[in-house]
Amino acid sequence: MRPALFLDRDGTINHDPGYIRDPEIVRLIDGVAENLKDLKKKFGFKLIIISNQAGVAKGLMTVEEVEAVNKRVKDLLEENGVAIDDIYYCPYHPDFDPPEKSKCRKPSPFMILQAAKDHDIDLSRSFMIGDRASDIEAGINANVKTILIANDIYDNEIENLINDGKKPNFVAADFYEINKFITQTFAEENN
Repeated sequence: MRPALFLDRDGTINHDPGYIRDPEIVRLIDGVAENLKDLKKKFGFKLIIISNQAGVAKGLMTVEEVEAVNKRVKDLLEENGVAIDDIYYCPYHPDFDPPEKSKCRKPSPFMILQAAKDHDIDLSRSFMIGDRASDIEAGINANVKTILIANDIYDNEIENLINDGKKPNFVAADFYEINKFITQTFAEENN
């Protein structure tokens, strides 16, 4: 069994202008590719994107557009030497879809647990990285370590978590800090 980095997509790997439909506007966040490449090389992480894409349920984008954006993100990372092992996304939303469909939506651990099953992942050595409270809650619900990326909406997201009695294992400004934290965590766990 291998560990994994479960990664939110928009606002974590790539800039998030809101409901991205056009793959041509996708831009990686500085430092993401080089640090993911380094972490995968050092620790053998599987890299798996876990993303809510409620824009489909809301009629703002199609599944084909989501998949085109996913392909663009994957291609941009591959151009920088980073292979994404898989992408899971939930196109449903409880306001528009029945509960049996929207059960995949973060903060549910559904996508993480499915990926763990599909890829033989050791959850006890894995991390969920994202910029929203729902990312952190999904990680907590799946019993993986969690890292919240501080950004423009950080204050609201951390307040939501605190109000729910939850907190991430680490808060990072960027992927350089994430790399440092994961490297230190693995060093401590293996000594």
